[in-house]
Amino acid sequence: MNEMLDLIANAASILTAVVAVWAFGTFQLTRYCRRQRLEAYLKEERGMGDDGGQRTVLHLVAQLGLSEAEIIDAAFRSKVITRKVSRDEQGRADRLFLVYKSDDNDSQPRRGRSRF
Repeated sequence: MNEMLDLIANAASILTAVVAVWAFGTFQLTRYCRRQRLEAYLKEERGMGDDGGQRTVLHLVAQLGLSEAEIIDAAFRSKVITRKVSRDEQGRADRLFLVYKSDDNDSQPRRGRSRF
């Protein structure tokens, strides 16, 4: 009887690990696909009009069918999307624009901890 319980316990722990790895992989793949969709859309919109491809989060929600949180997560994880903020008359942040970087020459270095 104890041998059977040990066998079931071992199988359950292995199955739990397999399901956890599968769920994590699916989660990361979904995030990657969302980021790729956002980057592709902003790259395509870059040459449209005279605004340089700046798009608000609300515009992207309507066009891509993603939630605001998903778009912001994808934008902050991307190395080719920059964020710009418009200000109102009182100097407070009014809107958040997302823009695809045209090339590495005009990019600004990210702020953060220095690396030695």
